[in-house]
Amino acid sequence: MAPPPDLASDLQRRLGFAPPRQVLAATLRDVFPGRIAVVSSFGADSAVLLHLVAEIDPATPVLFIDTGRHFLETLAYRDRLVAHLGLTGVQSIGPTAEEVTRLDADLGRAAWDPDGCCAFRKVAPLQRALAGFDAWITGRKRFQSADRHDLPVFEFDLPHVKVNPLASWSAADIADHVARHRLPAHPLVAQGFSSIGCAPCTSAVAFGEEARAGRWRGFEKTECGIHLPPIDLPRKQSNP
Repeated sequence: MAPPPDLASDLQRRLGFAPPRQVLAATLRDVFPGRIAVVSSFGADSAVLLHLVAEIDPATPVLFIDTGRHFLETLAYRDRLVAHLGLTGVQSIGPTAEEVTRLDADLGRAAWDPDGCCAFRKVAPLQRALAGFDAWITGRKRFQSADRHDLPVFEFDLPHVKVNPLASWSAADIADHVARHRLPAHPLVAQGFSSIGCAPCTSAVAFGEEARAGRWRGFEKTECGIHLPPIDLPRKQSNP
């Protein structure tokens, strides 16, 4: 049974201004025990959330959406971080071979239909994987972009409760936590990548740009789709 729609607003009233560790401890142990997963890109800031989760329960399910288009550095970083933190519940999910063949056989869809590419490579696999959970945890933060400036800690994402425990943290908070706990950094961060997604749609960020400015350059697109209302998935490859 899906959680009631008012649960997210109730949790926001009770825990919306609590420290991230308290939010995570409450949701993992008390509110959704065994029915909540972390969704992680193993990107630029992922180590902080995963470290906090590992301190509470390293066996927490962690869903990594393997789109098939990640940087090799991201895949290596995932493996390094999993070992460093002792995470034992990491699961790779992604599109089926049939979907890739049918919808992106030439691996060019990202260049002319990034929404459709994200829809079948990220949105659909995550929807399938979350079917067995009542809630999921993200690493989103308000400072990352203008679209996220009023991000709550708890929100209802039909049919799940979505938890954003780091919503209020700044870039300085993230850097301080990484330094204090000596967490390994994604190797592309040193090359100017402040937000890291799939290789075809991610570029380095210049000084003064928003943290996510390097995602989908040249398009109005600002989100992959997993944090947006559902859209129709593409049915075939039809490069114009």
